[in-house]
Amino acid sequence: MSAVSTPDRLVLLGSKGGPALRPGGPWPSSSLLEIGGRAIVVDCGLGVTRGLVDAGISLKDLDLIFITHLHSDHVLELGPLIHTAWTAGLATSVSVFGPPGTGHYWHRFCQAMEFDIEIRIVDEGRPDIRELVSISEFGEGQMLEQRGLKVSALRVDHPPVTDCFALRFEHGAKGVVFSADTALFPPLADFAHGADILVHEAMLEEGIERLVARTGNGARLREHLLASHSFAEDAGRIASDAGVKRLVLNHLIPADDAGIGEADWTAAVRKTWAGDLTIACDGLVVELSGAKAAQGEETA
Repeated sequence: MSAVSTPDRLVLLGSKGGPALRPGGPWPSSSLLEIGGRAIVVDCGLGVTRGLVDAGISLKDLDLIFITHLHSDHVLELGPLIHTAWTAGLATSVSVFGPPGTGHYWHRFCQAMEFDIEIRIVDEGRPDIRELVSISEFGEGQMLEQRGLKVSALRVDHPPVTDCFALRFEHGAKGVVFSADTALFPPLADFAHGADILVHEAMLEEGIERLVARTGNGARLREHLLASHSFAEDAGRIASDAGVKRLVLNHLIPADDAGIGEADWTAAVRKTWAGDLTIACDGLVVELSGAKAAQGEETA
């Protein structure tokens, strides 16, 4: 996407952890990072397309997309986002970077939509969407250096998913790191060292039992959450060790519990983090200039 003459910013399009939707609740994981004149989509959970439109992005300018891992709350709307952009007038190439398996997802999506794609090419004169999209599957290390933008990946601890990656975006002196889904993973502190913003997943212990009871799967779900995700205190510990300028708690678990509010998240993370803090909500904007938060933030 083109983001000419707009300030560098982070927009948290979807702030909840997990794929389930509930009335009045937030949407799953997706973010928009505008940095160095590029607009970058990070993860494509359900609702990403609507979120981008609400953030003022023209879908026909879709350009760079990054997927941290292939859990549905991070990738479910990747195909529909690109297809909707295509129907909105997309005629330029889109680069998608994701873990192994991303190409398979895209190929199967295009197969499933073959009737619609073929008929729109003939009936509406559109370019072939399958020729507009390039898929690059990545592992650890630097994956992109283009027009001053550098992107690198770190494999994190999110069992049983082995290909799950934190992402670091750098342009000039600015840096933004996304933890992806991970248990407490000390090497992430070195990866995020000195970043302007660390976007880190967070979980609250007191909300887990109610979440498990509401969602089902009982002990198995509880076991997964404890083995594969980070408590808010863990996120604060990584941010402190990394010396970042601002910590943004995102991918909140639970994110739609009426008994848990911003004060609860803040109290938990303040045990390990004394710096600038933002608690995510859908549509929240964080400016990169000085990593200043806006629109519904909590700031220390």
